[in-house]
Amino acid sequence: MRRSLALLADELSGEGGEWTVHEVPTGTPILDWEAPPEWNVRDAWIADPADPAAGRIVDFRRCNLHVLSGSAPVDRRVPWSELKEHLDTAPDRPADVPFRTCEPGARWGFCVSQEQYDALAARGERDYAVRIDATVAPGSLTYAEWFLPADAPKWPGNEPAEVLISTHVCHPALAHDGVSGMAVAAELARTLAARPGRRFGYRLLFVPATVGAIAWLAANRDRLLGDGADRIAAGLTLACCGDDGPFTLRRSRRGDAIIDRAAAVVLNHRDEPSELRDFAPFGYDQRQYCSPGFNLPIAGLTRTPDGEYPQYHTSADDLSLLSAAGLGGTVGVCAAIFDVLEANRTYVNRKPYGEPRLGPSGLYAAFGSDPASAAAQRAVQWVLNLSDGRHSLLDVAERSGLPFPAVARAAAALSAHNFLTEPAAGDRRPRPARFALPATSCPR
Repeated sequence: MRRSLALLADELSGEGGEWTVHEVPTGTPILDWEAPPEWNVRDAWIADPADPAAGRIVDFRRCNLHVLSGSAPVDRRVPWSELKEHLDTAPDRPADVPFRTCEPGARWGFCVSQEQYDALAARGERDYAVRIDATVAPGSLTYAEWFLPADAPKWPGNEPAEVLISTHVCHPALAHDGVSGMAVAAELARTLAARPGRRFGYRLLFVPATVGAIAWLAANRDRLLGDGADRIAAGLTLACCGDDGPFTLRRSRRGDAIIDRAAAVVLNHRDEPSELRDFAPFGYDQRQYCSPGFNLPIAGLTRTPDGEYPQYHTSADDLSLLSAAGLGGTVGVCAAIFDVLEANRTYVNRKPYGEPRLGPSGLYAAFGSDPASAAAQRAVQWVLNLSDGRHSLLDVAERSGLPFPAVARAAAALSAHNFLTEPAAGDRRPRPARFALPATSCPR
């Protein structure tokens, strides 16, 4: 895992953000947990001493999933009657090695394919040489973060708000449920760094699942609560985001946070299937960030979700599941969601009594009867009508059903011709009750 973080640091060097690696010593209190002991494995195998020609029947060097993650060390001869109790399989995937875990040092074990298990069983009762060269000892929990500061302007209180992006780094040799999140986050970092004028800072977390997110929350508890409760304006957890499956968004615990709404608007206007799901307190680290004490506005984005594809948590979750289109599409969707956050504004119509005359400014004359021009004209009219100091551009996009970029372009054109102005600080009217939540699926 540390090697993965070092590779990510190399990937992101020179991109303008600050890379920090954190080491949390074993035993450090982290909320209701404590940092666990460090587990390291160097080698592992099963061999039949009576059949030296067979070599290593199960070999960690061929597949590092063969060792139960967190396994206690072992080095002895074991009869088949005992060994079989220490073997995990995935019977529904007979050729694949499963990924299984335990509390560090709680037990020893191997993960083998069902075919390997059956071949061992067919040998009958005999002794096997088993070795897991591993240590469970005091060390540290390691996680990293990359922070890209906002450009301007500052938000009220002179503190720029942040967008949090989190992905787990602890699933060995898994492609869709593992490295895809890291790859997308790294490419997204480069994409964000190349965009000037950012209103938000962007904080990318690369953490071991569950305990890593809890360690970060513990370290930032004071900053996230009290006066800094609104510091995290929005966020996403990224996982299972490299295949060609449809996008699945799990809303934040709040249900109508700006990230939920922005993502829904983006996904609803893509020419591909997608699904919006309500928050559930299980799965990846979204449940840590959305725990009731913090209740951060963090949604979860995947393509084919965890547990919903047959190769999940097996050796078959390899690079063959990933595609350039799948990975790149996820980067594009994330960037489009953050574009909504960056461009969202609330305006006041400077000529709210009747529809203002647009012709002299050239706005009305620019629109003809073709579909594109008609859509642009509708966006102008919607923005003018809802710009009352209470509705944001995201509100306009939701209510009109128009793509957010079209709404933002209309607002920019109207502002340039002095039809709109932004309300003065502290002069913004309360936002009205939410419109109906978007549909739960987009079956395009």
